[in-house]
Amino acid sequence: MAKKAMKDLKNLSATELVSKTRDLEKNLFDTRMKKVTGQLADSAMIWRLRKELARVKTLQTQAKGKK
Repeated sequence: MAKKAMKDLKNLSATELVSKTRDLEKNLFDTRMKKVTGQLADSAMIWRLRKELARVKTLQTQAKGKK
């Protein structure tokens, strides 16, 4: 799964990566709030969002290094 996710993310432009980062951070915040209020059914969702956010930020850092 992780290799496929990275392949999909590598095809995104810099602006798309920034947009994806914002979306993931918002989703992570919303998911954490659902957990606190007891509305979250899938607690593994937080873990998955954190990993995907880390992948996106890694690609952003790599892109900055290439310039």
